[in-house]
Formats: sequence, C-alpha cells, structure tokens
Amino acid sequence: MARDYRLGPTRRLVNKFVSALTGRGWAKSTYLLTTTGRHSGLPRTTPVIPVEFEGQRWLVSPYGDVGWVRNVRVSGVVELRQGHRTERLQATEVGPEQAGPVLCLYLDKARVTAPFFDAKGGDPVEAFVAEAAKHPVFRLSAESLRGES
Repeated sequence: MARDYRLGPTRRLVNKFVSALTGRGWAKSTYLLTTTGRHSGLPRTTPVIPVEFEGQRWLVSPYGDVGWVRNVRVSGVVELRQGHRTERLQATEVGPEQAGPVLCLYLDKARVTAPFFDAKGGDPVEAFVAEAAKHPVFRLSAESLRGES
C-alpha cells in the first residue's frame, strides 16, 4: 500500500537543500517550480522533476493533490527554473489514459517517490492508469503563452 505524503521537518530540509542546488544549476534533472498561490497571490516554489515523453514535457505530482497542484489547477501557468534559466509555461492537466505512461516513466526516473505509488516499476502501464487519479499529471507547453507580454 502506498504511503501518504507529509511535509514534515525532514522533507522541508531536503527541499531547501535541493532547491539551493537547483537554483545554482547543479541538480541536472530537478527544476524549481513556481506557482501563484491560489489564495495569497504570492509566489510558491518547490523542487520538481519534469519528464519528457513522446516529444512533450510533463509535470507529475508523485505526492498527490498537494498545494502546488491546486495552485496550477487555478492558474494554469507555471515557471520552471534551473540555474539562471526560467521558462513560463502553460500546464494542462490530463486524464488517466494520458497520465498512465507518463507516471510509469516518472517512477523509473524518480525512484525516490516509489513508496508513494501502489504500482511498481515493471508493472504494466494499466497499473499506472488505474492509480492516475492519485497522481496528477500536467502537460507543459509554451505555445499558448507566446502572445502574452
């Protein structure tokens, strides 16, 4: 059975450390995700590991319906930063059929998140489709933001 995610003192410390490395460009697969707080309107930043699948970039929430997920659902816009490079992107949540293969790939890339999944590495994609409701997945795109200033 998958573990529940809790943002405790240890996880906060790890996030600060990873954020510092990522902000300097030293963490190769990790980015800093910045969303706009849905209630406060303030920027909220957390480390994430986006994945590429079938020529597109994807953002996965291995810990479920956490704060950044709810912020993205409201605004639909995120910023990803690694070192000095920042991208402003449109984030569109996808359904289970699209999310399943992305979750499978994500678990292979971010093995540290495995305890939060019922599906395990090597399981068929259908197992990931079945639990996609517990792990929101967003397709990232810059196209719809090009007209903005």
